[in-house]
Amino acid sequence: MSGHKQALLKKHRRAKRVSMLFILAALVAAGLFIAWWWVPILLVVCWVAHEAWFSDHLFYSPASDYLYTFPADTDVRPVSLVNGTLRLDSAVEAGQTLVLELELRSTWLGRWVDPYVSVGDDRQEFERGARGKRYLNLSGQHAALVADGLRLEGHHCRVSTPTKLYVLSHPDYADKRVMVLAPHADDAELAAFGLYSKTIDPTIVTLTQGEIEAEGYQRLGLSPAEAARLKGRLRTWDSLAVPLWGGVAQDRCVQLGYYCLQLPAMREAPTQSFGSRESQESDIRTARRHNPFALPGDADGKPCWDNLVADLVALLQRFEPEVIVMPHPELDPHADHVATTQALYQAVAQSTWKPSVALLYANHLHDNDRWPMGRAGSGVALPPFVYQTSSDSLWSPSLDASTQMDKAMALAMQHDLQGRPPFKRLARRWIQRVLVGRQWPATGEDEFFRKAVRRHEVFMVRPFAD
Repeated sequence: MSGHKQALLKKHRRAKRVSMLFILAALVAAGLFIAWWWVPILLVVCWVAHEAWFSDHLFYSPASDYLYTFPADTDVRPVSLVNGTLRLDSAVEAGQTLVLELELRSTWLGRWVDPYVSVGDDRQEFERGARGKRYLNLSGQHAALVADGLRLEGHHCRVSTPTKLYVLSHPDYADKRVMVLAPHADDAELAAFGLYSKTIDPTIVTLTQGEIEAEGYQRLGLSPAEAARLKGRLRTWDSLAVPLWGGVAQDRCVQLGYYCLQLPAMREAPTQSFGSRESQESDIRTARRHNPFALPGDADGKPCWDNLVADLVALLQRFEPEVIVMPHPELDPHADHVATTQALYQAVAQSTWKPSVALLYANHLHDNDRWPMGRAGSGVALPPFVYQTSSDSLWSPSLDASTQMDKAMALAMQHDLQGRPPFKRLARRWIQRVLVGRQWPATGEDEFFRKAVRRHEVFMVRPFAD
């Protein structure tokens, strides 16, 4: 987690504690004037209200505009809204990314129930109390838009008459040589299963073992270090085995074996070794036994930045990828995700092979833990950019129902996404289902089954410098 997000969480929790103290003091004071047994009832009511309406981590004002400035050569088409139907007079080609700019304003009910916009056969949700500029993802609905138009309707929100449709044209990157960089096992599936399962010769490179936070395995009678080693072995296996479900050959899956949350420290001291925080291991070769070929880091097994960069250089030159799929360095705050992208850029600078384009993904956000908002299977509206302007282009391939199911099953195979959530989270979901109308999928309990299994995958497109 980035320092910025830690600061936001700290501020959020401090404000929440202060609010709770005020509420508790008010209830105690009320107890002097009402029957005492009302106080515990009111405490329960306050807790239920918190879980239903105030437990989201939203670290920006929902009244903020999203700040997108697309490249100057982006094709911008005028659209019209006639009797609630969105119409586009000119044709667009299949596979193009379509982004509709509009102004959204929540109704009073949209401050308590998630507002959403239905467009054609899709629905895309936004923040409660949303007000300002937002961007709908219409990718995959081009034929209906041109032929008969798309029915556009705001629910718990008012939608201004849209005037701009951005048509972002890119080649089908699934036809290119694609390398997916996953800081941890499951990142490749979360961000890009739909893409890599359609690519002819994809390569999946996982940087870390994923061994930390292994308390659940201590229930098996293992010590903390033993539990971490077992979790690292399981997630290492996940990183190599699960891509086969998406059609990736085993000789194109590589596990580098570095240790969780140590990549930033490695970057600051490139020659120094940084072993695991929990497993008591410090030799990356223990996780590389099933790799299909040797890498530079195998020579000494040191978990250091210089070895990581050398490994990535060797992989670039071996597979010669045209497209690199990796975490967005500004949008995704996870420290290992940021360091992964930084290591790749350093490797590209040293490599004789130069990829042409980066597809940047965000499996986490600084300021909105629910994005993509809404239900599994629905579309993915553009992520919030509210503190700085995004000037990248976008590419958003569509996933049909069969691919979405395959993606859900790939996530279900990941050990880190298995198991029951804690009771508090289950209670919160039940409360939100009853009072707010939120829904979670039957495919899995983890929040990523809702967030990642959607009709769109979204990538920011950033060319590599010549």
